Amino acid sequence: MEMEKFSYDNKIVRNFAYATMFWGIVGMLVGLLLAFQIYIPALNFGMPYITFGRIRPLHTNAVIFAFVGNAMFMGIYYSLQRLTKARMYSDILSKLHFWGWQLIILSAAITFPLGYNTTKEYAELEWPIDILITIVWIIFAINMFGTLVKRREKHMYVAIWFYISTVVTVAVLHIVNSVEIPVTLFKSYPVYAGVQDALVQWWYGHNAVAFILTTPFLGLMYYYLPKAAGRPVYSYKLSIVHFWSLIFLYIWAGPHHLLYTALPDWAQSLGTVFSIMLFAPSWGGMINGLLTLRGAWDKVREDPILKFMVVAVTAYGMATFEGPMLSFKNVNAIAHYTDWIIAHVHIGALGWNGFLTFGILYWLIPRIYKTNLYSKKLANLHFWIGTLGIVFYAVPLYWAGITQSLMWKQFTPEGILQYPNFLETVTNIIPLYAIRSIGGTMYFSGIILAAYNLVKTVKSGKLAADEAAEAPARKVIVGTITGETKHRWLERKPAQFALAATVAILIGGIIEFVPTFLVKSNVPTISSVKPYSPLELQGRDLYIREGCNNCHTQMIRPFRSETERYGEYSKAGEFVYDHPYLWGSKRTGPDLHREGKKYPNSWHYLHMQDPGQISPGSIMPVYDWLLENDLDITTTEAKINALRSIGVPYPAGYEKIANDDLMKQAQEITADLNKNGIPVTPEKEIVAMIAYLQRLGIDIKGDKTADKKEVK
Repeated sequence: MEMEKFSYDNKIVRNFAYATMFWGIVGMLVGLLLAFQIYIPALNFGMPYITFGRIRPLHTNAVIFAFVGNAMFMGIYYSLQRLTKARMYSDILSKLHFWGWQLIILSAAITFPLGYNTTKEYAELEWPIDILITIVWIIFAINMFGTLVKRREKHMYVAIWFYISTVVTVAVLHIVNSVEIPVTLFKSYPVYAGVQDALVQWWYGHNAVAFILTTPFLGLMYYYLPKAAGRPVYSYKLSIVHFWSLIFLYIWAGPHHLLYTALPDWAQSLGTVFSIMLFAPSWGGMINGLLTLRGAWDKVREDPILKFMVVAVTAYGMATFEGPMLSFKNVNAIAHYTDWIIAHVHIGALGWNGFLTFGILYWLIPRIYKTNLYSKKLANLHFWIGTLGIVFYAVPLYWAGITQSLMWKQFTPEGILQYPNFLETVTNIIPLYAIRSIGGTMYFSGIILAAYNLVKTVKSGKLAADEAAEAPARKVIVGTITGETKHRWLERKPAQFALAATVAILIGGIIEFVPTFLVKSNVPTISSVKPYSPLELQGRDLYIREGCNNCHTQMIRPFRSETERYGEYSKAGEFVYDHPYLWGSKRTGPDLHREGKKYPNSWHYLHMQDPGQISPGSIMPVYDWLLENDLDITTTEAKINALRSIGVPYPAGYEKIANDDLMKQAQEITADLNKNGIPVTPEKEIVAMIAYLQRLGIDIKGDKTADKKEVK
């Protein structure tokens, strides 16, 4: 048999490993700061750049795309070369991929604190960075498929199936969700509005979890868990069922994030049904992983690497059990908008993604450096402090979530809300936030231990930069092999496999999107709903800049507890001019959809100046810079033009006089504030913010039949 000599590129693996640990420390340090800030808002030290609203997307993006993203690439670049018996297709593409990805992360670290974000969860980066993401992803795809084409191994192992589905699906998700109209270099508006924007966003958001945090890590599980255990995967047939059912079902489930909202009921129900069905393939993967360890439990007790992997797979099972349960409407009605969801997300992020990453790092680094792990005792200490950290992080938040929901919904025997003041629910759970921050500190301490352990391991060895290998030359097989199943045939065909995976993930998206976008009755318009005035539009963009949607929702669900507390439930037609939608996903503060005219202008001014003087005990940070900064009105014309181009009915030529209207409205608000003893001038940002808040929900306020009034 002819043998070919070649080498594996371990430098690219090392680079992504270093980046994984660096950004893991950065991302989780920001998360730890947020865990303290949420009940000690003064920890922003009066600086706008590190307020909760601005750095919350920095934390989520750093963990998902910097820590988990780099870990994913690290694991793929190492395993793909071994599974294909081939060096990566191009060293140059590998380097471009690595440095391009770090540039994306660095751009996020700069732009988020400056207030440049789109508000769309897990897709907050502005349009120039979105373009860079597309370019870097194409580079990665070419490098991966090029490697598959030149592979020496005939069949593609199950891990590669998950890698392929990740590449094609993330490309589709990113492109569809990021269709936006640029306004300036760092400002854009999505082409979708209101209900349609919400559907597209959570189709993306849910599947970003699926195809960045789940499918690639399942691929890593199928490679590294058997390697660490020294045992084959439990069931090849189960892996086939697991893969195809998972990628087909996952793509439908996004609407379960929008239950009881203005999204059409049929779409909500569709999301619920497919979310419940997801339980089977998810647990099929977990079972396949855990049963791979059959007969190896003695080794698990001794080996910290396997301990990390076992807890990771178990956390995956817990999170993917809880996800379908949360899609039941009766459970969702209790949990949604509460800290329960935050706990659920972190079981997956800290347990599944975090622990599997640490297990892989502890297994992989000694191998590419041809040495032994510096200290198993430190790795074991990391395991236990990290595990306890997850418990102390999640359990208080589950308790807080249940407490929030029960207090929000509680009525007295006389039929009135028992806790009408939203702040009562906040002050009750502050001790639970404090315990959560202790858990976060423990988990972060474990990361520092891991970094020390891995640095000492690296210093004790030497990188095998170009690791020598040899394998039989690949023989190209045309047609089918006698007795070969269709799936075994597909495993030899990366292009056909990728096409089949693409078809599987497109079906659900198309069926959900087409009726929502093309059938007018799914998103009825309301004649009294008008576009935002120029001042309100500028105020809305300030609201987005400060990340207010991270703590406040703008979606009143049709529950008696919510309509009693906030006002008339939200209608689909109220959001037709909202680019982007701002429904939010967490209530740290009250819902704001009917905030307009509820309080005088002076209340909003004083509330932004110091929330505690209006609401004693408030955990909202001070926004005093809004009182000092001048509003940038040079962008008004570009904003009006951009919104008109995507369907907002501003009159032709209105952009030329928009700032005149802006100043007229600003002077009216300023005059009212001055009359109440508040000295402020019309050009200040606070005036635009007040204008926006006073507009919220007033187009149909008190009109019980507004959802039936359609524009003819």
